[in-house]
Amino acid sequence: MMSEMCRVAIFLLLCWEAVSIEVPLDLKQPPTITKQSPKDYIVDPRDNIIIECEAKETPLPSYTWTRNRKFFNVAKDPRVTMRRNSGTLEIGFRSGGRPDEYEGEYQCFAKNEFGTALSNKILLRVSKSPLWPKEYLEPVVVNEGSHAILPCNPPPGLPPPHIFWMNSAMLPITQDRRVSMGLNGDLYFSNVLAKDAETDYSCNARFHFTHTIQQKNPFTLKVLTKESRNDTSVHFSLNLTELHSARGITETTPTFLSPTGTSSSKTVLRGDELLLECIAAGVPTPSITWYKKGGDLPSKKVKFENFNKTLRIVGVSEADAGDYSCLASNKMGSIRHTISVRYKASPYWLSEPKNLILAPEEDGNLICRANGLPKPEIKWLINGDPIESAPPNPSRRVAGDTIIFRSVQIGSSAVYQCNASSEHGYLLANAFVNILDVQPRMLAPQSEVIRVIENNRTHLDCPFFGSPLPMLRWFKNGQGSNLDGGQYRTYDNGTLEIKRARKEDQGTYTCVATNILGKAEKQVRLEVKDPTRIVRAPENLVIKRGENARFDCRISYDLSLRLTVTWLKDDNPLSGWRTLVQTISNWFKEVESLFYPRMKKDEESLTVTNVNEQDEGVYTCIVSTELDSDSAKARLTVQDRPEPPTDLELTDPSERSVRLTWVPGDDNHSPIKEFLVQYEEDLWERGKWKNLTSYPGNLNSVILPLSPYVNYQFRVIAINEIGASRPSRPSERYRTSGAPPEVYPQKIRGAGSRKNNMEITWEPVVGTDQNGPNLRYMVWWRRRDSREQWKNLTTRYEKHVIWDTDTYVAYEIKVQAINDFGPGPESPIVIGHSGEDYPRSAPTNIRIRPDSTRAIIMWSPVSYESVQGELKEYRVYYWRESSKLKGLSVSREKKYQSFSTTSSKPQGTLKDLIPYSNYKLYMVVVNGKGEGPTSTTHDLQTSEGVPGPPRYLRVQERNMDTIYLDWDQPLEPNGILTGYTLKYQTVNGTKVGRMQTESFQSNITSYTLRKADRNARYKFYLSARSQIGLGEAYIVDVTQSTNEAYTKDQVDIATQGWFIGLMCAIALLVLILLIVCFIKRSRGGKYPVREKKDLPLDAVDQKDQDGSFDYRDEDNKPLQGSQTSLDGTIKQPDSEDSLVDYGEGGDGQFNEDGSFIGQYTVKKDKEETEGNESSEATSPVNAIYSLA
Repeated sequence: MMSEMCRVAIFLLLCWEAVSIEVPLDLKQPPTITKQSPKDYIVDPRDNIIIECEAKETPLPSYTWTRNRKFFNVAKDPRVTMRRNSGTLEIGFRSGGRPDEYEGEYQCFAKNEFGTALSNKILLRVSKSPLWPKEYLEPVVVNEGSHAILPCNPPPGLPPPHIFWMNSAMLPITQDRRVSMGLNGDLYFSNVLAKDAETDYSCNARFHFTHTIQQKNPFTLKVLTKESRNDTSVHFSLNLTELHSARGITETTPTFLSPTGTSSSKTVLRGDELLLECIAAGVPTPSITWYKKGGDLPSKKVKFENFNKTLRIVGVSEADAGDYSCLASNKMGSIRHTISVRYKASPYWLSEPKNLILAPEEDGNLICRANGLPKPEIKWLINGDPIESAPPNPSRRVAGDTIIFRSVQIGSSAVYQCNASSEHGYLLANAFVNILDVQPRMLAPQSEVIRVIENNRTHLDCPFFGSPLPMLRWFKNGQGSNLDGGQYRTYDNGTLEIKRARKEDQGTYTCVATNILGKAEKQVRLEVKDPTRIVRAPENLVIKRGENARFDCRISYDLSLRLTVTWLKDDNPLSGWRTLVQTISNWFKEVESLFYPRMKKDEESLTVTNVNEQDEGVYTCIVSTELDSDSAKARLTVQDRPEPPTDLELTDPSERSVRLTWVPGDDNHSPIKEFLVQYEEDLWERGKWKNLTSYPGNLNSVILPLSPYVNYQFRVIAINEIGASRPSRPSERYRTSGAPPEVYPQKIRGAGSRKNNMEITWEPVVGTDQNGPNLRYMVWWRRRDSREQWKNLTTRYEKHVIWDTDTYVAYEIKVQAINDFGPGPESPIVIGHSGEDYPRSAPTNIRIRPDSTRAIIMWSPVSYESVQGELKEYRVYYWRESSKLKGLSVSREKKYQSFSTTSSKPQGTLKDLIPYSNYKLYMVVVNGKGEGPTSTTHDLQTSEGVPGPPRYLRVQERNMDTIYLDWDQPLEPNGILTGYTLKYQTVNGTKVGRMQTESFQSNITSYTLRKADRNARYKFYLSARSQIGLGEAYIVDVTQSTNEAYTKDQVDIATQGWFIGLMCAIALLVLILLIVCFIKRSRGGKYPVREKKDLPLDAVDQKDQDGSFDYRDEDNKPLQGSQTSLDGTIKQPDSEDSLVDYGEGGDGQFNEDGSFIGQYTVKKDKEETEGNESSEATSPVNAIYSLA
C-alpha cells in the first residue's frame, strides 16, 4: 500500500512542477517579489522619486537596497525613507538636493528566515529637457528647383523630444510629397518653389515629462529665380508638372537626400519597431515605392507613412530581417537604395522557473530556459549570492539550466534566482524551494453552487494544498467511481472539466484530496441553464432622413436568470432624447405583469425616431445574463441630401463659354443624379440666382454656354433622390464681351385703344439677352395691302402709339432690338389693327323655326364695313312672355345666347326653352368695342311637351292593410294634362315584384292601395300625362322598417288621454310620498334623501292615433335630424314631443299646457346659471324639506 502511494506521489510531484501552486498565507514560506519599478526608470525632476519594491511572505521580510552594486544605507540619508511593511523607497527634495544626484542602478533584497528574493536591477535616470543653444542661423539660399534641407539638431533630451515644424503664426508647416520632415527632425524639400521663400521656418521640440516646448531660432529660406520668375502668380489651373515648365525650372532625375548613397544597414531587436526612411530630391517630385528582396512585404505588420517615404514594421520577428529597397522615380528616371536589416534578440523566456514545494525526502527540479540572439548565458544564484559560493548541499545538483533536488530535508528552503544575460539585456527570475509537511486542506469554501450554460465547457474548481502533494478524486452525487475520462477530465490543480455540460450533468460533485497525513473534501452543486441567444438579429437599414428606424432584437434565454439588454452605437452606450428604447418583452414575469401587461414577445426592438446623419453608425444589441451573453450588430445608413460641391474652378475661357470644374460633396448614401448650375450677374438683377443648365451626376467638369456682356459668377447644386443640396460657394466672376442682340422682342401686338389710333406693344428684351449697353428698339409699320413705304421710329420704351388712323385698319408691324454693338435680328411681321368703333347695323331677315324646347334662328349677316372692328359674335336676347296655360305665372327674366359664325347664311339654335310658352327675342352684333343697335323684336311660340314631375307624392299608411297616396300637379305642365300614371312594385331587399300600373284622370290626385301582404314594402313611380306622352316620374322608395321609416306626421303623444292619466297617477304618488316624508321628519325621524328624483316613464308608442305615416322621395327629404309634419312644417330634434323632456336634465317643457313636468323636472340651464346654489330649491320637494 505504501509503495503504491509513493508511486502516485512521484507522479503528482512531476505534475506539481508544471503548475503554479499558491501556498496558504498562514504557512511559512520564502519571500516573493510582487511589485517593482521598471528596469529603465525615468523620473520627473519636479516630483519625489519613488522606487517600488514589494513582496508577499510569511514571516515578514526585511528589505535592503544596493546602489551601483554597493550597499545603500537608507537610514543615513535624510532625504530617503522606506515605506512601512514595504521595501519601496521615497526620495524627497523639500530640504534641498538635486534629483540627478540619485541617478544610478538600484536593486532591492527582500529577506526572511527562509530565503532572500531579488528585484531587477533598476536603472534610475532623471528626465532632461535642455534649452536650444543660442545661435545665429545664416539664411538658406537655393535656386528654384533645387533641393534644400533645414537641419533641426534638437538638444538631447531624456526621453527624446517630439519634433515638429511651425511658422511664426504657430501654424504647422504644410507637408506633402515635396516637403516633409525626416525621422531625424530635419525638414526636406525635394525641390524648392518660389512660394517656399519664407523667413519663419522654426523647429520645435516638445518634452514629455516637463510638457514644455523648446523653439529653435527660425530659418530664412531665400529662393533665387530668373527675372521672368519675379511674378510668382501662376494660373490657377496648372498642375505641378505644368508649373515647373511654365516657370522654366529644369527637370532632373531623382537623388537621395536621406539616406545617402545606394545602400545602408540597420539593426533591430526582436519585438521592437522597425522604421526605414527614403527621401529623394528631383523635378518633378519623385514618388517612393518599397520592396523586400526575396519576398513580399508583411502586409499585416507594414504601415506606409510620411507620403510613402517611411516604412514602419511593428513587432519585429526574425522573418522581418533581410534587404529592403526603396525606389525613387519620376518621369526623368529612377534610383534605388537598399537597406540591410539585421535581426537581434535580447533574452526572452522559454521556461521561467516556478516556485517548488516539496515534502521531506521528495525530489524536484528548477528549470530555467531562455533564448536570444546571441544566445544568453544562464547563471544561478541562491538568496542573491552565486550558487557556486553557497555551502555544499548533497540534496542539490546544478546541471546547466536545471537544478535537481533529491531527498530534500526540512530547513533547506531558499530562494533561487536565474539570470539569463547577453549583450542586449538580461532576465532575472525568483523561484523558491519550500520544504513543508502539511495535511490536505481546501483553499475555497467547503460548498458552493456553480451555474453554467448548457453545451459549454465547464470547470469545477477545487483549489487545495498539502505536502506531500495530495491525490485528488471527484465523485458525483456521493456515489460511483472517480470521475476521469470520457466527458470528464481532472487537472493537476484540482479542477474538474466537463467538456460539454448537459441537463443530465446537473447534481452535486464532491472532490476529495488525500495524502499520508489525512484528507479534505469540498462539494460543488452544478446547475445547467439554457443559453441566451438572439433568435432574430437586427438587420442593416437604409433610411431616409426624418423617417423612423426600427431594429428588432428578439431573444430566448433561461427564465431563472436575470436578463439585461444593452444597446450600443459605434461601441458606445446609447443615450439621447432622440432614441426610444422598447424594453424586452420577456423581462421578469412579475414586472411584465405589473408594468407591461400588453407587451408582446416580438416587440423587442430599438426605434430611432426622426433619424438624421448623427444617428448613422453601427448599432449593437447585447443581451446578457450573469452567465453568458450574445450580441448582434446592424448598420444604420441615413440617406440625406448631398453635401454642396466645393472648390469651383473656371478654366478654358472664351468669348461665349467657360469650363466650370468642381469637387462633388458627399452624396450621403444616395447617388447624385444631377448637378444644377446657377448663375448670378451684377448688372441687371444683382443678387438673384437663376438656373443656367443641368448636367448628369457623373460629371464634374462642363463647358458652360454664356451670353455676351454679362459679369457671371456661378454656383452648383447637387441633387439626389432625397433632394437638393445647399448651393456651393460662388465661383470667381467671369465677364463676357459685348455683341449685338441675338433675339428680337417677343409678343409683338398692334391694337387700338381708341378708334383713331393703334398701340404697338412688345415684351422687352431681358437683361442677359441685351448683349450690350444702351438698348433701344426700332419699330416699323405700314398699312397692309398697300404700297406705302415702311415707317419707323427708335424708342427706349416697350410701346409706341400711332395716331390719326382709320377705324379698324390692318397694319404690318415688326420690331428690332439695337445696342451699342449693333442691331439685332428683325422680328417676323405681325398683323395689327387700329381701334374699333361700335357696329353700325343689326342683323336683318330673322327667321324662326321653333319646337317644344328649342328654336332654330336664321338671319342675314351684316356687312364687314358696318362691323367697324373684329366681329366677335351674334347675340340673341330672349325672354318668356307667358304660358299658353291660363293662370300660370312665369318668370320674365331676360337671357341671351351667343353665336360665333362667319357663314354667309348664319343660323343658331336656342336651347332649354319651356314648352307651351310665348317668347320674344331680338338680335345684336358684337365686336371688340361692344354691342351694336338692336334688331326688331320677334315672337316665338313653343309647342306642347311632356309634363314635368308632380310637385310631390305623399304616402301614408292609415292602417296595416292600406296605403294612402296623394299628389299635386307638376310645377311645369308643359301643356294640357290628360291624366296621371302610377306604377308600383313590392321590394324585399334585392328582390322586386312585378310592376303594376294604375291610370287616373287629370282631376284625380289621390289613391288608396290595399296591401296584399301587411309586411310588404313598396316603390312608387308617379308621372303626369299630356297628349305628347308621359312626363318625368316622381319616385318614392318605401323600403325601411316601420320603426325607422314611419316616423313622420306623428300626433303629439302628450295629447293622448292614456298618457295624461299615467302622468297624473305618478304625480299623485309622488305627492303622497312627500307628505309622508314631511310628517316623519317633523316627528324627528331622519331619512337619507337623494338630491334628485328619477321619474321613470313607461315606453311611449310612437305611432299616430290613426296609425298613419308619411313617405317622401329620398331627394325631397328634409335635413337629417328634422321631422316633417302633415302640413309640411319642419320640427327640430328637440321638439316638444321628444322623450328627453321627461328625464333628468331635460328642457322642462312638456305639452300644450306644461302643467306638470315643468314643475317637477330640474332644468340644466338653471343648474348652470345658478352656480353653487341647489338646483332643487325651486321644486315642491325642496320647498317641503325647507319647511320641515
